[in-house]
Amino acid sequence: MITATRRAALTMLCSFAAGATADVADAQSVEQFYKGRQVTMVVGTAPGGINDISARFVARYLGKYIPGNPAIVVENQPGAGGITSANRLANTFAQDGSVIAKLERAVPLLAIQGNPNVHFDPLKLTWLGSLSSYANDAYLMLVMATDPIKSVNEIKEPGKSITLGGDNAASSNVIYATIAKVILGLNVKVVSGYTGAAPLFLAMQRGEIDGQVVGYSSVRTGQRDLWNRHAFRALMQFGRKTRHPDFPDIPTAYELTSDPGARAMLNFADLQFFISLPFAAPPGVPADRAKALQTAFMAMCKDPAVLAAAQKIGIDMSPIDGQTVRNAIANAATTPREVVDRYNKLVGPGRH
Repeated sequence: MITATRRAALTMLCSFAAGATADVADAQSVEQFYKGRQVTMVVGTAPGGINDISARFVARYLGKYIPGNPAIVVENQPGAGGITSANRLANTFAQDGSVIAKLERAVPLLAIQGNPNVHFDPLKLTWLGSLSSYANDAYLMLVMATDPIKSVNEIKEPGKSITLGGDNAASSNVIYATIAKVILGLNVKVVSGYTGAAPLFLAMQRGEIDGQVVGYSSVRTGQRDLWNRHAFRALMQFGRKTRHPDFPDIPTAYELTSDPGARAMLNFADLQFFISLPFAAPPGVPADRAKALQTAFMAMCKDPAVLAAAQKIGIDMSPIDGQTVRNAIANAATTPREVVDRYNKLVGPGRH
């Protein structure tokens, strides 16, 4: 039997050992810490979409720019539109720099909205940066090229409509499909509950839904063959105030409304695209390792070989650094409360 005295002694010994281990880790240089180490890259969405593709892309290259050149292994941990992995990043995962995450771009906005499932402060995360600031991208309302609807003007007409699929209330595809329906007055039915981009594209091909709202770069990377065979038709574009050069005849959401309230809603929703493909580490990462990760991320983004590889698979590389990501989130947090409240009423559960 272990006596209370012996138990207390063992507890003290374990605490001392743990403290000693932490002290050794803290005393290591960045290179010593990462040399021979495996870093985990968590993805908060299912395989097949742009989040997964961009995470695997970064995992392939980032270790080269981190002192010690660690291997980076991707783990998909989907749940609640990326909220689950963001909560874990902030509250559960190791804060020593051995875990980083590709976050869904809408997740920081959900924190500002006051979503009750969000249990983290986005301004306290260690932001590495974003691959894209959407300079060369667009968020498209996309249908199959065989769909009878040829333009967005048609779904303003009585008797004509389309069904758009999406993941869940936290996902950008559902949010923008709902904005199209409620704010822009388009005849759209929103069907949620799909798990990732690949099932949505399969549902489109089967005729279960007419389309979805999805990133241009996501289609080009995840559905490259179908895109090259002109299997899809774009009806409108979000995430931009001007038309993308590749879609000069496709209107933006801003062109479809002159209502100041509607435009304020679009401005708030579109803030997520400025941090389109964000990467972060937990809060509390030692300062030297956090700096090394942030520096490595931007060095990777500026490497001509990496840029060429990104272009080859269709990732929009218009990178911004971690501080710029944080500034964008802080700016979103200054949105007037009445705009945020109206947005919450629009995209909250059961509103579709």
